[in-house]
Amino acid sequence: MHKKIIFLILALVLGLGIYANTLEVKQKTDTNIVGDVKDKRTGEHMPFITIMLKGTTIGTTTDATGHYFLKDLPLGEFVLEARFLGYKTQEKKLILEKGKTYEINFDLEEDNFALNEVVVSANRNETTRKTAPTLVNILNTQTFARTHSVSLSDGLNFQPGLRVEDNCQNCGFTQVRMNGLDGAYSQILLDSRPIFSALAGVYGLEQIPANMVERVEVVRGGGSALFGASAIAGTINIITKEPTRNTGEISHSLMSIGGKSSFDNSTAMNASIVSDNQRMGLMVFGQKRHRSAYDKDGDGFSELPVLDGRTIGFRSFIKTGLYSKFTFEYHNINEFRRGGDLLHKQPFEAYVAEQVESNVDVGSIKYDWTSSDLKHSVSAYGSGQLVKRDSYYGGGDPVDTISANSTPEEILNYNHRMSSFGKTSDKTYALGAQYIYKMDKLWFMPSDLTVGVEHVEDRLSDRSGYRKESVKQKTRTESVYLQNEWKNDRWGILIGGRLDDHNLVDKPIISPRANFRYNPTSDINLRLSYGQGFRAPQLFDEDLHVDIAGGDHIISERDPNLKEEKSHSLSASMDWYTRVGATELNFMVESFYTRLLDPFASVTEEKNNGTIIKTTVNESGAKVYGFNLEARMAYSDLLDVQMGATIQKSRFDDARKWSDDEDDNVEATKKMMRTPDVYGYFVTTVTPVKRFSTSLSGNYTGRMLVPHESYVTLDNVEMPNSTKRTRTFFTLNLKASYDFSLYKGTELELSAGMQNIFNAYQKDFDKGPGRASSYIYGPSLPRSYFASAKITF
Repeated sequence: MHKKIIFLILALVLGLGIYANTLEVKQKTDTNIVGDVKDKRTGEHMPFITIMLKGTTIGTTTDATGHYFLKDLPLGEFVLEARFLGYKTQEKKLILEKGKTYEINFDLEEDNFALNEVVVSANRNETTRKTAPTLVNILNTQTFARTHSVSLSDGLNFQPGLRVEDNCQNCGFTQVRMNGLDGAYSQILLDSRPIFSALAGVYGLEQIPANMVERVEVVRGGGSALFGASAIAGTINIITKEPTRNTGEISHSLMSIGGKSSFDNSTAMNASIVSDNQRMGLMVFGQKRHRSAYDKDGDGFSELPVLDGRTIGFRSFIKTGLYSKFTFEYHNINEFRRGGDLLHKQPFEAYVAEQVESNVDVGSIKYDWTSSDLKHSVSAYGSGQLVKRDSYYGGGDPVDTISANSTPEEILNYNHRMSSFGKTSDKTYALGAQYIYKMDKLWFMPSDLTVGVEHVEDRLSDRSGYRKESVKQKTRTESVYLQNEWKNDRWGILIGGRLDDHNLVDKPIISPRANFRYNPTSDINLRLSYGQGFRAPQLFDEDLHVDIAGGDHIISERDPNLKEEKSHSLSASMDWYTRVGATELNFMVESFYTRLLDPFASVTEEKNNGTIIKTTVNESGAKVYGFNLEARMAYSDLLDVQMGATIQKSRFDDARKWSDDEDDNVEATKKMMRTPDVYGYFVTTVTPVKRFSTSLSGNYTGRMLVPHESYVTLDNVEMPNSTKRTRTFFTLNLKASYDFSLYKGTELELSAGMQNIFNAYQKDFDKGPGRASSYIYGPSLPRSYFASAKITF
């Protein structure tokens, strides 16, 4: 059945492209538009502003003098739009007649809060943030630059409700927690497609360079459930850069980690080219990064792994007609990382080694078509991801220290070390199609009807040296979704649902969704959202892979009565914007409540023959609730302040132990591990003159409970499992930048600064080969110094 769906979707993409091309033969109309764009406050002409004939693929950008020209335009009634990051989008209606030339000028007003920016994560359709049915936060290139974030994981900390944490001293595995829930509860999307698999997510947040990202759209809570069942905590939609004009950029950053001889070098480039008729465009991007291992306490074992990464890719478009377009995207990530000790030797010659070499290929194709009356839209897409990973997870005596006259125990240790290699492959693809019908009025209000189908499949194979057979897992989800959104400038009502047929769940599951928006004034947005979601059982995770690769014989099973994990999510928010003179202000408060039913847990049992049985079972429920707060202030070009905080509770219904050892002293608790009740961030930028700016940023992390697994000290004393209550952390970062004009259209930016000025860093790492590598918490970097240079042309 699913093969038929795939065939139909591919046929639809090809057929629509051919159909549109035959219909949309552009004729010479000699109808033109000329004009300029100025800054409303300063009166200066603005270069590189995007000018679009709304609803079509026709567009251009202003030149270096702030002027633009559109020629041979279609006839009829249209809306001409001018937009640019940091300014309010301006629209002008006009009727185009044959043989006429129109002069349309724009005066754009600053909008530091991007209210009119187009987003796609709220309802799977393009809409402005202001009228979106759910609250959408945007992480843009400005925030990445101001916080000196070279990767996606660096920047995600500067959003309300999000917190990125490092979970392993050896390999540097990271995850993002949203509204206090574990990373598995969040849906990470690449250009709105759910192909960011669980395997790719282990190191993927750190592998995606900031220079390939146009923006990140964050939707918290289950109101985003139309993107997939796993969007329980919310969605993180990574939108890659699209070419808009001919430009290029190259940069290099150097960071001294801990002020020691551990350095992080990152070189990045972007270049785009667009044809004169704006029908084709190509953006290429790349990054080369090397980070030395960092050893805080001098015991010879790394707290941060060595990292060698390379990313290269492109995004392009071809406009097949006035109302149709193909978009292509591809990128390759190749990364080597190694943590532990004796990093210059083979992994089996070290006491502890976690070594991973990843190769990730990601590609997508999308076709968009809109009818000439702008009432009908069709989108069809296909995306794929291939992850290949060679790994070594092992510990014990190095093989070169084992004597020739080996004891049985030494022989066992030798075999253990040499069988700790692993190979993993993961193939993920998503195919889908979506139709939108815009109605002038349905019953009581204009509405948009959206219907779509989606097929997502993941095939994972993991093989380790000591096993003859691979661990294999195949998941497949076939989905249908339907929603209708009634909306105008004051009201918005959205009702929809998603039907998922998952191969690991007995019967299809319906996930309903409802959103309500009310704008009592143009400056106040009130929203209420409800959504359901579910998680299907999954036998493979990173912890299991580490155990298998380490040589332990583990058999994974599902409880015969295992049910899917379900969730109910409710959120309400108020977003208020106002202006006092030259000062823009924004205050946001959002309350959220998520109820988890039958959450998954793992029960471990060791048999007499040493085989470990890990059984996935359903536990009693859990709930996460609290508030997200955000405030922003912008005073002209001089000052920009953004800050946010989360106050929450994450609790299980029944107290539980995080360990499987019934004889240890770990106390059962209802509190979720690694989840502080309070955390937040701020970013402040001061620009006293046009070419100089200073940014001050920081993160606060409140107290939390962290598991400390049993470990062996340097004195060979075995310490039992325990639970650590951490202290609070406050990191403060500083960056100063100055722009130099080298030549007309060519700029040089020099920057320098410090990360974690007060050195708020974990002080009680375990030491030596017997350490518990998962005992890591708090900020990911110690006090560090950086400098960077960037040329834009």
